[in-house]
This record gives sequence, structure tokens and C-alpha cells, in this order.
Amino acid sequence: MLSGFGDEIDADPIVQVAVLQGLGANHIEVRSAWGTNVIDLDGDQLGRLAGILAERGMAVSAVASPIGKVDVALPVDHELRRLERAIAAAHRLDSRYIRIFSFYRADGVAVESIRDDVLVRMRALATLAEREGVTLLHENEKDIYGDVPSRVLDLVESVGSPSLKVAWDSANFVQVGVRPFTEGYALLRPHLEYLQVKDAVAATGAVVPSGEGDGQLPETLAALRDDGYAGFASLEPHLIDFDATGGFSGPALFGRAARAFAGLTDGLGVRLA
Repeated sequence: MLSGFGDEIDADPIVQVAVLQGLGANHIEVRSAWGTNVIDLDGDQLGRLAGILAERGMAVSAVASPIGKVDVALPVDHELRRLERAIAAAHRLDSRYIRIFSFYRADGVAVESIRDDVLVRMRALATLAEREGVTLLHENEKDIYGDVPSRVLDLVESVGSPSLKVAWDSANFVQVGVRPFTEGYALLRPHLEYLQVKDAVAATGAVVPSGEGDGQLPETLAALRDDGYAGFASLEPHLIDFDATGGFSGPALFGRAARAFAGLTDGLGVRLA
């Protein structure tokens, strides 16, 4: 099912929905609205957003929270409190998925040294998710603990929660020197429950439309098709700008990214509802 990060298009949810629906999507991934991150929207704003989506027949594929995009040295409760707000947003927007990350570390700190602290925090987040009936989707953001396939697998299997699954991002893998399909697909497919769609060039790290980089998207999509994957494919093009908080493409380049992805799926005989 096709979805996309609405705030990659525009800050206004009405524009976000119009562009996505024009591209054939009936779902939206909510990271921010009116320039405010989803976990910082108040009750009235969430109600207004839910109303806009309902009026236009748009469902929410996931809440794209920033949970875990902080230094692992912060107390466990710091992210638990923020996850509570993300869960409230997910319930209000009728989504069972919440995107999360597995923590940054200070400069000069070895990634292996934060493993135990990461697992403590991820277990706490997963326990809260289990209680609230939502599923956390770990995105392989560069420079967090789970930025390469082996560590993504480690944290998901070590936490061992039915409420912690994998969101696959080919571009992020490329940007940390991983060949996504060759080195990651077989390892992570048992836990892969959500696809974030962007591509990147290995030599420069530049983000490009699907199929124009080294993200091995044709191979990945073909394998998902053959495996019977029926989940979301969420466009996150990052074609104008991106940083640690998110990215932006604008309506025109978002459309270009969507058409590139459709070219790949059409060629593989994959139907995006």
C-alpha cells in the first residue's frame, strides 16, 4: 500500500493530502503538521488533523516519531514520556505503527559500548507499546546503534517483543556503507514490516529517486513481492534537504520520486493500492 511522509510535501496537511491522493495514495505517514512535530501537537491540533484526514478519506500508515533520536545517555524515562505522546497521537489518528530509532552516542564513544544501554531503553519502549497495543518500527537511521543490519537484528531479537519490528530504509543503509539487499535482506526479512522508500548514491551519500542510486531497490522489491509482502511502502524522498530531524522535497520533486518508484513497481508487476 502506497503512503508517504506528508511533511516532505508541505507544512499544510491539506496540501499534503491533495498531493498524495493525486499520486494514488490513500495513506499518509505523519511526521509533522503546520510545522510542528507530531508528538508536540496538542489535543486540539490532533483533532483538527484527524478531521482533515477523515473528511478526505485519508488513513494514517504510521506516526513518524523522533523517539530514540537522542543521546543514549539521557534517562530511560525521557523517551518513555515522549513515546506516551506518540502513542496518544497514534490512537487519535487511528494508526497502529510508530516509527522509532535506537539512540545516538557522543563523539568518540564506541558503538559496542552502548549496546546494553540501548537494549534497556528499547525494552522499556517495547513494553509500553505492548501495553498500549501499538507496534514500534525501528528505522535504520545512520549513526544510531541500529544503523547496520547486524545491529538491527541484534536489538530486535534481543528485545524479543512482538511490538518491535523493522522499518527498512535502503538509502540509510547505503549511507553507512551497506549494500542493502545483498547484506541485509535475508537477515532482516523475518522482522521487516514496513518499507520506507528512498535511494542514495554510495560514492557521495546523495539521496536520489528510487532506482537511481545504490539502494538495490529493484532486488528488494522483487524479493518482497515473491515473499508475499502486503505492507506499506512509504515515500520519503529527501530530494531538496534533509537533516537529523527530517527532510523535504516539495510537491514537484515528491511527485518525481513517486513516479520513479511507480516505474520500478510497474516493471515488477507490483500493484500499489
